[in-house]
Amino acid sequence: MYLLDSNVFIEAHRRYYGIDFVPGFWDWLHMSNGSGLLASIDKIRQELEDGTYGDELKTWVRGHKDLFLPIDSVVQGSFQKLSAWTMDQSHGYTSAAKRTFMGSGDYQLVAYAHAHGHTVATHEQARPDAKKVIKIPDACRALGVECVDPFKMLRDEQARFVLNGAP
Repeated sequence: MYLLDSNVFIEAHRRYYGIDFVPGFWDWLHMSNGSGLLASIDKIRQELEDGTYGDELKTWVRGHKDLFLPIDSVVQGSFQKLSAWTMDQSHGYTSAAKRTFMGSGDYQLVAYAHAHGHTVATHEQARPDAKKVIKIPDACRALGVECVDPFKMLRDEQARFVLNGAP
């Protein structure tokens, strides 16, 4: 199963798969969630509902709450492992970077993926030398969680958004 980062929804909505002109992408998300292929977590839903990403995205998210999974007790051990990695002084992350990461949906997303053996889909790029920010791909790598960009996910799953009546 893929777990989607908030930026998958935000970038799609703002740029290339707007709800108003590529509804097939959003339908694919809904159908793929129903078949158990993808989901996200409640913290990501909260970030999307609380952010300034547009009313249309907020409305879509509110109408698809079943796509966002609650954190369960299985994740607790993964929180501990991810916290230990985050706080490890050898990485050189600033206190602000650690605090920001551990309070974010990113932290919960990586831990959930680790606990349940899922793959994270995000637009973030690894930045292992960064000290002021902790990126999802770096945290995933540390815990052995697969991390892909959304376009790889779409290709691997052979998603197709075809116009009706198009040749």
